[in-house]
Amino acid sequence: MSGSERKIRTLREILQKPGNNTCADCGAPDPEWASCSLGVFICLACSGIHRNIQEISKVKSVCLSHWEDYELEFLAKHGNDVTKKIYEATVPVYYYIPNHKDCQVLREQWIRAKYERKEFVEGGRNLIYEEGTRDGVLMKRGRDNGQFLTRRFILSEREGTLKYFTKYDAKDPKAVIKVDTINATFKPEKIGNPNGLQITYLKDYSTRNIFVYHDSSKEIVDWFNSIRAVQLHYLKVAFPGATDAELVPKLTRNFLKEGYMEKTGPRQTEGFKKRWFTLDHRRLMYFKDPLDAFAKGEVFLGNRDHGYQVFPGLPSGTHHNGSWQHGITIKTPDRCFLFTCETEEDQESWMKHFNDVMSAPMSPQEFAMEATFKHRH
Repeated sequence: MSGSERKIRTLREILQKPGNNTCADCGAPDPEWASCSLGVFICLACSGIHRNIQEISKVKSVCLSHWEDYELEFLAKHGNDVTKKIYEATVPVYYYIPNHKDCQVLREQWIRAKYERKEFVEGGRNLIYEEGTRDGVLMKRGRDNGQFLTRRFILSEREGTLKYFTKYDAKDPKAVIKVDTINATFKPEKIGNPNGLQITYLKDYSTRNIFVYHDSSKEIVDWFNSIRAVQLHYLKVAFPGATDAELVPKLTRNFLKEGYMEKTGPRQTEGFKKRWFTLDHRRLMYFKDPLDAFAKGEVFLGNRDHGYQVFPGLPSGTHHNGSWQHGITIKTPDRCFLFTCETEEDQESWMKHFNDVMSAPMSPQEFAMEATFKHRH
């Protein structure tokens, strides 16, 4: 056996060790790259981020690079599980750990926070997310004109609010947002900026969207995790007996699905119109435009034991004028909602998400949301 064959076999053996079969940073399966200076196996996407911090991470291909014996020894001694115990020793429960489906900005700042800034090593420094207040400027999209303008934002744990001001020295905020109603999720493609963050909150029982970004990817991710830290503090006060495992899912969450469908009105005689849909767990919201501030309407999706069902296709006799042929019917205790999708693949994807939501048991808060929803509609 040649020296290179022996090294490849050694690498393969190290890869078989527990924890090394997924990316150390985002969990993607079957990583084909490794940082020989940190001792971790990583995926292609994360390897690109590691290459940008060359003073800390030296990246090599598992299959294609030449490996020195001392590098293999270091990798064998460390590996993903051992290295995580060092660099992820004190990750706070509120901190959002991205997976391989998350956007670049979240993955990059997670990697930099771990290895470059060493935020989560034992005995590390005080975290910026836990200061209880945050005051700074973000670019915010105008509700009516679509222009991004600088706005001052203040997050306060003591008040449990996020406020924003149209002028930096303004005394009165343009909006006071209660942190327990906030959902924040990164939407770079939709917003048209790699650091684009969508903040959704409830205002008078209606969902309101604002779209922000910051030129610094660190700054926008710091805002995101600071919001999560304040939310967790608020929830611990509101639900003193709850565990972290119960509370963390109530912090910010990704939408289950977004995309275009066509829909008709309640009388089902109107034409089908193309709308942008967002599924945020049990709330299916629809908008004329993806960047609208307010939804044109919402559908609450309860549990199937309470009269909620979804079927492929449209009821026979439905007047259908649209070009999209793949129908979906959602039946609620009060009425039916009719939608059409452009492709069968889209239809199957939406149906799967609707079925998953309707199969999940409802929490007391969701029963309260359903009652509020029925009262409003």
